[in-house]
Amino acid sequence: MSAPLFLVEALPTGDALTLDGPEGHHAATVQRLRVGEELLLADGRGGTAAAVVTAVGKGSLEATVTSRGYADAPVPRIVTVQGIAKGDRGELAVQAMTEVGVDEIVPWAASRSVAQWRGERGVRAREKWVATAREAAKQARRPWLPVVAGAPDESTATVVRRIAGAATAFVLHEEAEERLTTAELPSAGEIVLVVGPEGGIAPAELSAFREAGGRPVRLGPAVLRTSTAGVAALAVLATRLGRW
Repeated sequence: MSAPLFLVEALPTGDALTLDGPEGHHAATVQRLRVGEELLLADGRGGTAAAVVTAVGKGSLEATVTSRGYADAPVPRIVTVQGIAKGDRGELAVQAMTEVGVDEIVPWAASRSVAQWRGERGVRAREKWVATAREAAKQARRPWLPVVAGAPDESTATVVRRIAGAATAFVLHEEAEERLTTAELPSAGEIVLVVGPEGGIAPAELSAFREAGGRPVRLGPAVLRTSTAGVAALAVLATRLGRW
């Protein structure tokens, strides 16, 4: 099994390091790393460092850096606009999309979204998405931490602007004739992928996305849940773009 990854604000500048706080607790207490075992550190912005544990304390550990690395950000960049879903389906989508390789996730308050992120509830819901993405990035050993859009949720008008500014944009829709598996892809810039909520994308929203340059596409004959559609589409894109 590959070495576990822990996210830090900044990588150590010297060879010796102390991992404490929540990540230190996770390493020493939850995963029970021992002297001589290897671990990875990442700053979530491409920088990495491999290290070997030299001492373990209560909720912290000491380690020595053995190598350093840097991974360039993937190009083109993939942004998923995820319709807000009820229950834990949104978090399931965020978790799986992060593991597959999404670069940014935009929570979208679609007209057919059953759950509504308003006020403090919206702030807490977005924080759950951020935490879910962070843990999934660690599980997947990702050097780049995906961004979760800053607003608690984004309006359709904001999504339209993202589509208009993208190199290309795809809108997953069950009635589309074009398939994502054969659609032309850009070599640079940003690919925006729009995933509707449980009730699907409303006709007015689809029309607005089309006018902004969004291309309706489908994956196959099956209609997927909102928590799996984005993951499946990302797998297609990751394969076609050579990420996998």
